Formats: sequence, structure tokens, C-alpha cells
Amino acid sequence: MCESGTPRTDGWQGWLDLPAPVLSAAQGPWIDLSHRVTETLSRIPFFPQPRIRQIMTHPPANVTEVQMVVHHGTHVDAPRHFIADGPAMDEVPLERLYGPGVIWQFELPPRGVISVAELEQATPRIQRGDIVLIDTGWWRRINTDAYEDHPFLDGHAADWLVQHGAKLVGVDSSSPDMASHYRPKDFDYPVHRTLLSRGVLVAEHLNNLGALANQRVDIMFLGLNLAGSDGAPARVVARAAA
Repeated sequence: MCESGTPRTDGWQGWLDLPAPVLSAAQGPWIDLSHRVTETLSRIPFFPQPRIRQIMTHPPANVTEVQMVVHHGTHVDAPRHFIADGPAMDEVPLERLYGPGVIWQFELPPRGVISVAELEQATPRIQRGDIVLIDTGWWRRINTDAYEDHPFLDGHAADWLVQHGAKLVGVDSSSPDMASHYRPKDFDYPVHRTLLSRGVLVAEHLNNLGALANQRVDIMFLGLNLAGSDGAPARVVARAAA
């Protein structure tokens, strides 16, 4: 099922032409928007459980080994995640991972839909090249059964974000699309495919967004530079813009 309002191709359509990122002159503190990575952190049910173990102890040194999918915890999706001929994580230009943006807060019930109407009413207004982070409060439900009944964007909202020049869209849940356990059989991931096909990166499992809700912000979203990868874990920080 495709909810997108405009025809969509599954192929790579190229990066949107957006202005270069410029951080503000703010002097305020950076706030961590990342979840602490653990083996038991909420995850998509069909992803394997991560494994974090110490394989060497002092002396001579402590060494920890991590085995997990790149989409565990706070992370960024490269276009390759859904677009077969799209750029992988090591091919994402650095300027797509930091810059000015907005954090929009929406009060929604479980499985609530974020439509164009909500986006058009959100403030501060989006500017071309903005990173857009969506705060539904679901970050507070991490590691509970309620976490996977998160709100989601519809396909028309994804189109709107592309048309208005978003460069990265982040959510405080496991997906900007509806959750896996109530998707119809013919579900086609309209939000992921619409955004990623135009180089609008997707970020998931954001944390602590309430501290900067409904403000313009500076954001650094530097995912690991993994060769050929469809995504990468990220330590995300933001501060109120000047």
C-alpha cells in the first residue's frame, strides 16, 4: 500500500539541491538526543538481539566487542536502506549530517497519524535545508510494550517534507512509517521510500527531544562512516539556536 500523494520511483533520484549548512552563533549547552546503547534496548522485533561483551580485560587492556544491526538504537538510515542504487553510509556527504533545524512536538495517541495538516501548523516554520526532528513523546516509552504503538507519518506528509526542503527527518520511535505489527500485507514503506529516494535521510530512536521542543536548533547527527552500509549508529547532539 502506497499512501504517497505523488508518483514514486523505487530508484535513486539524486540529492535535493539545498543550501550549505550554517550553524548559529549560539553559546548554549549541547544536549544529547541519543539513547544509551544496551543489549535490551527496544528494537524492531525481527532484528537480532545485540551482543555487547568484554573480550579482553586489564591487564593489558579492556576491550569490548559489539555485534548488532546498524539500525539498533539511535541511528541514521542511508538511502541504500530502501533504495537499491542509492548511496551507502560512506557516500553520504558530511553536510547532510549537521546544520540548522527544527524540533516539532505533536501530541498524538498510540498509532496516531502525522499528516500534512500537522506539519503546516508546526512552528517554527521549516526552512530549506533544515533537519526536522519530530517529538511525539514516544522516547519516554522506550523499553515498554507501548513503544511499538508509536505515531507515524503518512505518505503525503513525506511528500510535503521533500517539497519543503527537509534534509533529514528524525523520529523518537522505531520508524516514521507505521510499526511492523499492524502493517497491512501489501505495505510499501511510503515514508522511507519517498524520503530516501530523494536523499532525505531518516533517523530513528531519538531521545530527550522535549528539552528543545518547538525551537530552532543546531544539530549534529554524525553517523559512523561505515563502508557500504545502509545505516549507522549515531551520537546526536543539539542546542537552541541563537
